[in-house]
Amino acid sequence: QVQLVESGGGLVQAGGSQRLSCAASARVYSINAMGWYRQAPGKQREMVALITAGGSTNYADFVKGRFTISGDNAKNTVYLQMNSLKPEDTAVYSCYHRTPIGTYWGQGTQVTVSS
Repeated sequence: QVQLVESGGGLVQAGGSQRLSCAASARVYSINAMGWYRQAPGKQREMVALITAGGSTNYADFVKGRFTISGDNAKNTVYLQMNSLKPEDTAVYSCYHRTPIGTYWGQGTQVTVSS
């Protein structure tokens, strides 16, 4: 059973930076996209960013210009570099790897941005 393990969350001050990583515990074949969602308390889950196997990226409007997604297909790892963090970025961030037969999800990592 493949598991995705996130790391890099924690507490950061507004204006600061954090880098999240998400690695698969075993080889995942035919990944067509990797990405990140987030969910803040009392709010719906929302897409943050994704990267396709071909390297195309897509970002939610609220992170454009601040967050950068990157991936290493050979290592089945996806990263999220978060800069200029705001208190409203506080949420649990979850990664995923999407394949033709299904999607793998990480357990989530808490990011807290203090004002």
